Amino acid sequence: MRHLTLAAVPLVLTLTACGPNGDQGGAPQSKAPPALTETEKADLLAALPAPYNTGDLDNGRRVFARCRACHTIGRDGPDMAGPNLYGVFGRKAGERPRYNYSNTLRTADFVWDAQALDRWLQNPRGFLPGNKMTFAGLPDAKDRRDVIAFLKVETGYRPAASTPPAS
Repeated sequence: MRHLTLAAVPLVLTLTACGPNGDQGGAPQSKAPPALTETEKADLLAALPAPYNTGDLDNGRRVFARCRACHTIGRDGPDMAGPNLYGVFGRKAGERPRYNYSNTLRTADFVWDAQALDRWLQNPRGFLPGNKMTFAGLPDAKDRRDVIAFLKVETGYRPAASTPPAS
């Protein structure tokens, strides 16, 4: 029985390392902020610049469902085939720590904002030829507006004039 227990130790360690936080590389985990209430989400949506302030968050969530095969959006979510998108707005392209970007994206010289993401989502390969994203794009401008509004609300973006929600 002792041999069975000792044999199980490497298996347990391996499974633990492959768990949902296995990609953290030993980095300390920060405590996730409390989830926004529906009222706070509506307030944040209204504070976004046009046209995103008129976005349909439910449609944005539905459209983003296509992206979930490759991307996560939670604060401590893992990278998958694509990088986690939490905090993407305001981040320089190709600079999420520990994600293996294509050389094209790693050397791109732009910061992710709504306009860049809109052009990217419309036609990723046309926007930045040589990137490794296989998604063909979202041709519908309303769907792009809605998914960008959804991402702004769900990935930690706060307008510069915004104050933290009251506790």
